[in-house]
Amino acid sequence: MSGSMEKALAILEYLAARPQGASLVSIATDLNQVRSGCHRTLNELGKYGYVRPLQRGTYALTTKLSSMGMSFLSKSGIIDIAQPVMNRLARETEELVRLAILDGNRLTLVAKAVGSKVGLLYDPDMGIDLRLSCSAAGHAWLATLSDQQATEAVVHQGLGDPASYGPNAPVSVTALLAMLQEHRKRGFSMIKDMYAPGMNSMAAVVRRKGELAVGALIVAGPSSRFTEDRMLQVGPILLKMANELALIGSASPLLKTDDRGTWGNMA
Repeated sequence: MSGSMEKALAILEYLAARPQGASLVSIATDLNQVRSGCHRTLNELGKYGYVRPLQRGTYALTTKLSSMGMSFLSKSGIIDIAQPVMNRLARETEELVRLAILDGNRLTLVAKAVGSKVGLLYDPDMGIDLRLSCSAAGHAWLATLSDQQATEAVVHQGLGDPASYGPNAPVSVTALLAMLQEHRKRGFSMIKDMYAPGMNSMAAVVRRKGELAVGALIVAGPSSRFTEDRMLQVGPILLKMANELALIGSASPLLKTDDRGTWGNMA
């Protein structure tokens, strides 16, 4: 990758995490880029419609990237295929249902269905990459790997800090591997107060028999309502829906195992 391309992509990723925008000084400093070069890159990105200036010296993303992402998901067919299954699961559980797609060793939330009619709703941002070490989807996928592969994936991304996630987020790979062993026995993951305080969630991988996982189906809710007993009750339903999604998912390239080494494989 050329230096200019790498710097431009770094700026886009930086601004994607800051919808309110950021100053030139902050961007250049945080990304360790020369201020004059950073300014030139921002101007180039602006010329092509990816970045816009706000007030003096402050920049933000335009909607072009998000529009491209939504268009990509729409044309991939993933929403049309997954939404009916997710809607049924949401109605049966009366909780929030999410679908995360696996790309290399990244799990990205791409779709949701809401089953709760009242009360607290657990609803993390669409499009985020989940932290593998402390998310239900991350645990479900890691449990399909060997301990060595799971360790490599987590070390590559880093462990989630309990101060930034939930108080039960594992602080060592050893603790995480012990959790994965329990998930393997159960057939799906269950986490409590791990991704966010007061929130519980569970996940099952989307995977056809004999193939690699392509994603994970997630159910999440407040710990006061979505208790361990309730999650165990939901487990068979979740597994059934994940298997159903795996069978029909090959119509979308995002839910199709790619033998060339992208979807469902380590990056």
